[in-house]
Amino acid sequence: MTAASFGADGEARKAELAANLARVEERIARACDAAGRERAEVTLVVVTKTYPASDVRLLAELGVGDVAENRDQEAAPKAAACADTALRWHFVGQLQTNKARSVAGYAERVHSVDRLRLVTALSNAAARAEREIGCAVQVAFDAEAGSVGERGGVAPDGVTDLAEAIGAAQGLRLDGVMTVAPLSGPLAGRPQEAFAQLREISTGLRTAHPAATMVSAGMSSDLEEAVRAGATHVRVGSAVLGRRPPLR
Repeated sequence: MTAASFGADGEARKAELAANLARVEERIARACDAAGRERAEVTLVVVTKTYPASDVRLLAELGVGDVAENRDQEAAPKAAACADTALRWHFVGQLQTNKARSVAGYAERVHSVDRLRLVTALSNAAARAEREIGCAVQVAFDAEAGSVGERGGVAPDGVTDLAEAIGAAQGLRLDGVMTVAPLSGPLAGRPQEAFAQLREISTGLRTAHPAATMVSAGMSSDLEEAVRAGATHVRVGSAVLGRRPPLR
């Protein structure tokens, strides 16, 4: 591929991303208006998993401030390749404790904290890196009491204890809660109700932790429901970047 053709391809991709971003921004703005909320109350986090660092750089050029990944082996090199940008990196996937040190090197927020061992690992890693990492408790509405969900997350009855552990941990900051619309259980196919329950949990959590205002919910298919339920962060991937290539 010649330099000229590469440049043309890059401009075409940038135009595609700009158009997709505009459509997503319009969706968020309409949802905020319908809910009587200000657009500034909702942060768009673009999930860039499976897409190259070149796309991440284009997003930064287009004014995106927050991007997310769900696998450290993909996130770490991308964050390094984009270290000269002002992007804020979020980690949103199930996180193994042995990856905590790597994630602590680039992530400003981890949305998917769901067990005490991970709190300890992230705290040790953050202290070692001399950084503060914002954490959200991932809530699983498909989990029975005392268990975890199919895609990670603690059952609602475990949120308080986990939040207390985060709040007391060196190098960590309790930012709030996160969920993924459940695929099984009583709330399967009912994202609006799941997000409303997350908001209730958030309200209760703020009694003891008033600064934990983050409510991370909603993706490409259900961001409107999340905004209506009070989400402060929506995690949108395919609606911005397009259909994902298959994982290898």
